[in-house]
Amino acid sequence: MVPVPQTRPQNPPALRRTPVQQRSAERLARILDACAGLLDESGYEQLSTRAVAARAGVPIGSVYRFFGNKRAMVAALAHRNLDEYARRISDRLASAPLLDAYGAIDGVLDEFIEMKRTVPGFALVDFGVPAAAPGDSAEGDAGEGEGEGVREGEEGGGGEEAAESAAEDPNRLVVERICELLATHLNRPADDGLRRKVLVGVETADALVRLAFRTDPAGDPALIDETRQLLYAYLAPSLA
Repeated sequence: MVPVPQTRPQNPPALRRTPVQQRSAERLARILDACAGLLDESGYEQLSTRAVAARAGVPIGSVYRFFGNKRAMVAALAHRNLDEYARRISDRLASAPLLDAYGAIDGVLDEFIEMKRTVPGFALVDFGVPAAAPGDSAEGDAGEGEGEGVREGEEGGGGEEAAESAAEDPNRLVVERICELLATHLNRPADDGLRRKVLVGVETADALVRLAFRTDPAGDPALIDETRQLLYAYLAPSLA
């Protein structure tokens, strides 16, 4: 069994500027942490870049240095969540190199559920941005601060479009990361057949886990077990 590599984290496509210095990276992390906390407290509709800046303790211009609007900011948070999810799966598989297909499925499902329970903002924004509500502007936060990013001297354009593109089908990004990890761990190719199977599994598990957390804020254990048994039956033969 070859060691399981962590899939490569990538810069969030929604970023206007990638941080280079450690201080800038730390500021970006504070902004995303603040965004996640506010999502838990008030939801996506009430989120604003100004509130995030206040919570993070940074000037509003610092937010616009990275993001053109709140949707781009939430897309970056979703991207960070995906990197963290891949890291957790990688660590779990690496810690048990003899894990079989059923154990690998457990790792993928259990880490997702654990993040649902413990990671700020993840219950609302896991790997994708919520659908825009009527009146949700792609150019700013309900008219607030659109020009501040320009006054900061940052390049405009591109970030918003990239955020929309990344949000179109986040589960396919999840599938690519999971396939890479599982194929390496189980010493099999990440071919189209595996991608198709994992895509169906991810879409199904996503819907059922959402149901489990609607039924019980901590995740209904019976529904989670049903999800696990379904994934065993559908995915395990393809992973063996």
